Formats: sequence, C-alpha cells, structure tokens
Amino acid sequence: MSSGLQQLRLVALNIDGVLLNDTFSPVIHHFVVSRGGRYTAEVERHVFSQPQHRASAYLAYAVPTPMTGPQALRAYFSERDAYLRDHPVRLSDGAIDLVRRVRNLGLRTVCYGGLGREHFDRFLGPWADLFDGPGYVCTNDVRPGIREIAQDVFGLPHNRVLFIDDVARVAESARELDVPFIGCPSTFEHGFQRQLMEEVGVRHLVKSLHAVDEAMLRIVDAEAAAGTVWAGARTRCSPV
Repeated sequence: MSSGLQQLRLVALNIDGVLLNDTFSPVIHHFVVSRGGRYTAEVERHVFSQPQHRASAYLAYAVPTPMTGPQALRAYFSERDAYLRDHPVRLSDGAIDLVRRVRNLGLRTVCYGGLGREHFDRFLGPWADLFDGPGYVCTNDVRPGIREIAQDVFGLPHNRVLFIDDVARVAESARELDVPFIGCPSTFEHGFQRQLMEEVGVRHLVKSLHAVDEAMLRIVDAEAAAGTVWAGARTRCSPV
C-alpha cells in the first residue's frame, strides 16, 4: 500500500509503557521509598532503559539498606511479581489500533524492550503477525538499542525509523542520532519522564496512543525528510 510518506520506513514501538501499561515505575518507586531512599529524576535516569545489571546496581546505591546489585535485582523482580497480582499487565488503550494504523500507511513495525522474547509472546503473541522482521527485539544488552534496531536488524538509516517510547533516555539517544521520536511518557504521579523529555527537546509528546494519528505520523515524516525533527533541541536531559 502506498502511503505517500517521504522518509519513514519503519516504526519501532516500545513494549512496556507504550504497547503495554507501565508496571515498572510504581514498583521502582516503592522499592526506593520503602527502603528510606529518595525517588528523584536521577533515579529514573539511571534505572529506566538501562541494562538490568546497571539498573540494579544503581537501585542498590540509591537506598540506605545495604545490598548488592544482584540482591537488588532479585528483590525488585520479587516485588514486581507481587505488584502484578493486583495490577496485571494489560494492553494500553489504542495499542493495536496504532500498530494497524502504522501498517496501513505502508510502514513496517517492530516491538522492542528490555525483557525476554517470552514477555512479547505472552502479551502480544495474538498480534505477532502485525510485526515485521523478528517481531520483537530484546534490547537489554544494547540499551537503548536504536542503532542496533535500525541498522543491524533492519538495515535502515537512523532517520528512516520512528521510535515511540516512554523513557527520556531513549529520546536523548534519538536526538544524538537525529532519529524521529514520539514520546509517550508514563502518567505515574511520582514520575519525571515527561519533564525530562521536555528538557531534552522532544517535539511530539502524547498522553494517549490515539493521539499518534495519521496526521502526526505525516508531520513527523515531513520533519524527518527535512532534517528538522530535533531542531533546537538540547543536548541531553538536564539533571534534577
């Protein structure tokens, strides 16, 4: 199907926090404050979209309770399992509609995130045929994974791939590589991601996936073709 798009060829969609609800922020927040630590933007910067060994090492550092990184990682996943019993993982409102909307424009799609393939298979398996290539790319070892997904997996220049993510660190990497980006930060009441995305210069911030409509996708495509996606953006998220 011809889309009339000038630049974009692929849309990469983050799994947790975009296609699925955010089940990480509340657990990380509770992990820190329940142990007497302060939950700050710097905690999110050092934990979100980081390899698990780095994130857990910082969690151990951020709390007064003595623990190693591996201990923090085990405790975190144990607490997340408990959290999920009352707050299960679910599809975000409009998630599958967005994937279909992207595909109807003639673009390929792929999903990515820090957990293993089994996470994608469990929650998005029924819609796996809507995703191209490997369908899902685990980025835990290559965080944030923009270069690897664009070049290594799909053989595309960076500026032909649109990333939709909920984490400012991914936006920061996208800015450095001049990659098209739409931010969908969590609405978690104690979170800092929207603020950090604004500081890094994200031009397109949405509260709902329904807002990523054809008109927005065409605007981003035109900006990518003109090289103005990150015009005037700051070089990095400012520490808070």
